[in-house]
Amino acid sequence: MLVLLPPSETKAAGGDGAPLELAGMSHPELNGTRRELVDALSTLAGDVPRSLEVLGISERQVDEVERNAALWSSPTAPALERYTGVLYDALDIGSLEPAQRKQADERLAVASALFGLVRGTDSIPAYRLSGGGSLPGLGTLRSVWRPVLEPVLAAADDLVVDLRSGAYAALAKVSGAVEARVLSEDPSGKRKVVSHHNKSHKGRLARALACAPAEPRSVEDVLEVAAEAGLRVEREADRKLCVVVTA
Repeated sequence: MLVLLPPSETKAAGGDGAPLELAGMSHPELNGTRRELVDALSTLAGDVPRSLEVLGISERQVDEVERNAALWSSPTAPALERYTGVLYDALDIGSLEPAQRKQADERLAVASALFGLVRGTDSIPAYRLSGGGSLPGLGTLRSVWRPVLEPVLAAADDLVVDLRSGAYAALAKVSGAVEARVLSEDPSGKRKVVSHHNKSHKGRLARALACAPAEPRSVEDVLEVAAEAGLRVEREADRKLCVVVTA
C-alpha cells in the first residue's frame, strides 16, 4: 500500500542529517528534476524581493527565502519529521513504536513541490515552495512534475490511497487510486465539505493505515482499519471514500 500525503507550508527547522544528497533519496528517476528545481529555487533566493513575490509571502517571512538559499548546505531531517502542522500533528510520527515507524516509512509518501515524492526515510532540508506555484524559467510546477512523476506513481502496483490536496494532486494523476475527502454532518444529517477538520482527520487516517498490523490491500481493508481506529469512513463510490465528522 502507498498512502500519498500532502506536504505542509510549515517545516521543522534544523535537523541532524548531512546536507542534501539526492543520490541517497528514493525514486532516483526523479533526481534530474529535483536537482533542476533545487538549483532554480536556491538561485532565486539571491533576489529576495523576487523570491517573496514568486513564493507569495511577505517581508516578515524573509527567513523562508534564507532557507531556500541554503538548500544544498543546511542540515536535513527525515521527511516525516520535517513536515509540521495539523495533519502531521495528528499523524504524530514521533510517538510510533519502532515496528510501526518502519511500516510508516514503507507505506507513507509525501507529495512535494520541490522533490516530487519523498518517503519517510528521505532526508530533506527545510524549504518553501508551494505546489500551485511556478519558478522563473521553468514554468508551473504542474508542467514540470507531471511528465516525470506520473510514470513513477503509475508503476505502483499496490493499493494507493490518495490524501493529497488539490494543488499537489494536480502535480500527477494516479489512475485507480482510492481518494478520500472529509465531510461535516450536522444534527439534521446535512453534510458539507470542511477545511477545519480536513487535515487532522486525514492525519488520523494515515496513522491508522501506517500502523495496521496487516497491510491494507483493498478498499474494504481501508474501511476496516478506519473503523478500528474510531473513524467514521463511508464508501461514496467504487474508489471514493468520505470521512464523516459530526459538526
